[in-house]
Amino acid sequence: MARVVVTGGAGFLGSHLCRALLDRGDQVVAIDNFITGSVGNVEALFGRSGFTFVEHDVSNYLWVPGHVDAVMHLASPASPVDFERIPIQILKVGGLGTHNGLGLAKAKGAKFFLASTSEVYGDPLVHPQPETYWGNVNPIGPRGVYDEAKRYAEAMTTAYHRVHGLDVRIVRIFNTYGPQMRPDDGRAVSNFLVQALRGEPITIFGSGEQTRSFTFVDDEIRGFLALLDSDVTTPVNIGNPAEYTIGQLAEMAIEVTGSTSELTYLPLPVDDPAQRQPDITKARELLGWAPTVELREGLERTAEYFRTVLS
Repeated sequence: MARVVVTGGAGFLGSHLCRALLDRGDQVVAIDNFITGSVGNVEALFGRSGFTFVEHDVSNYLWVPGHVDAVMHLASPASPVDFERIPIQILKVGGLGTHNGLGLAKAKGAKFFLASTSEVYGDPLVHPQPETYWGNVNPIGPRGVYDEAKRYAEAMTTAYHRVHGLDVRIVRIFNTYGPQMRPDDGRAVSNFLVQALRGEPITIFGSGEQTRSFTFVDDEIRGFLALLDSDVTTPVNIGNPAEYTIGQLAEMAIEVTGSTSELTYLPLPVDDPAQRQPDITKARELLGWAPTVELREGLERTAEYFRTVLS
């Protein structure tokens, strides 16, 4: 049994992680300020033994009484709609929040786990993207607040490892979807499924030929735990290498919901990546991890969740 602090514990990924940790017998201290997280994501956990919730903004000083075995830093708005809505908060949680989490881990002699992102690769010029690729990021574009916050967070985490000997883990998350996503979070999966269920036109930005690789949340969390339990201190891609165009995703969303929605096209946002696909050689070889849930099955399970939410 370990005692694990999860920042962003009421968010989409954070709440799934809290549940997975509890299921394997760990104690969890979840921290969230609800800027994008939701009480509804964790309300079923409040009655479980070993679960504690603290409402707090980790961009401010962070302290947790008692022993701590790991600090898993997931706190950060991560959806495109947030990049223009709350850019400064994103930069602060990536910088100050990461610093505070590292400070807590150092004080407690705990592991520090950073949830980074495939966005550190920007609009990649290397395909698929291995962890050795340095990326192609516009630091002053609208996406830059998220991309650079995570790149800085990786740099700070690595500095703590080198200077203080802190035991660290860095996961680069590729597009993840599943139950407990926000219906209005602006990501392609949630947008398309919600629009399809409502019978609204499905809005595709650009031609729809840009590609993404979509990972079901259960696979992603399983990868998190494999990395946490490993001794790998350098970044690891955790994502599904099955690559789809946005147009293919939209058509599949229509199919799995039985919708009559039609496709409509809007201008492509600034700095939207043309392609994104993880090279997961490192995860396969060092963690023994690979995704198992195919996109259609994952979309069906996510659509059921949104049916319940929308009803």
